Amino acid sequence: MVTPMIRAVKQVFRHAQIDVLVIPETAGLLTNNPNIRAIQAFDKRQNKFRSFFRTVFQLRKQKYDAAFLPHSSFTTIALVTFSGIKQRIGFDRNISRYFLTRRMVFRNGIHRIDKNLDLIRSFLDLSFDLQTELFPDPSVREGIGKRLSQHFGSGKTLIAVAPGSVWNTKRWPEEHYVQLVKLLSERGFGIVLIGSTEERPLCEIIKPRENSLNLAGETNFLESASVLEKCKLLICNDSGAMHIANAVKTDVVAFFGSTVKSIGYFPYRKEDVVLELDLECRPCSSHGGDKCPLGHHNCMKQLSVKSAFDVIIKKLSK
Repeated sequence: MVTPMIRAVKQVFRHAQIDVLVIPETAGLLTNNPNIRAIQAFDKRQNKFRSFFRTVFQLRKQKYDAAFLPHSSFTTIALVTFSGIKQRIGFDRNISRYFLTRRMVFRNGIHRIDKNLDLIRSFLDLSFDLQTELFPDPSVREGIGKRLSQHFGSGKTLIAVAPGSVWNTKRWPEEHYVQLVKLLSERGFGIVLIGSTEERPLCEIIKPRENSLNLAGETNFLESASVLEKCKLLICNDSGAMHIANAVKTDVVAFFGSTVKSIGYFPYRKEDVVLELDLECRPCSSHGGDKCPLGHHNCMKQLSVKSAFDVIIKKLSK
């Protein structure tokens, strides 16, 4: 969701050379991005103290003029401050506000993409495109296309399904997914399951006997993006797969339980659909949790297979 901000920086500062600082696990998402000169990695999971000063040393060598900070963590502001970056543009929140040279209000109730773009609007108040973007290699696209056509044949409508999530309370029940994909498979749709290596057993349980392929754990970020480009629709929880689908302009039907759209991380394209229930206990947190605080998980359990199936068939029949 930071890619529109990166693109906007390039629009406003046309001659700027832009580097992006990320954790190693997400660096692959920005590969081939034409707006970026280089990707810097901060590996905080190994030895955070040592990695912090190693990263500060790397940033100091580059002599950056400015840093845009969509994150408001103390670690992030400390990295750019100790690196000697004179212009530090971020949100007026948390302790980081005291170390910024330009502060923007952190607006609530809007999409996080739009919040990130506010940092650029502090220089030039324009209407920026919210479309996110990823850039898989043409060879990756070709390889994924061949694999899918070899497995499903040509002419079959493909539906991607991503049943996983880091947080359990964000997951629509396994048994619901089993019923839903069975109904879709029986209608003749090809089902492509995607996810992490840890989610592969879950995808294997959900996978219908016919018209299906389990790619969980077999694809990296940009390969997953290429898979989603070939699919008519993604069915998922509030998870990373949802954002990848948005970036390649594949329609999304997403189940929201412990989280709500007003937090700012919803699928934003016109044809996307969020399936959710209006319960007093929602949201129970900003990112979900391992267990329902009330012990019932009704926000997901009561989202019926029939209602999801009806929405999906209506979308696909347009």
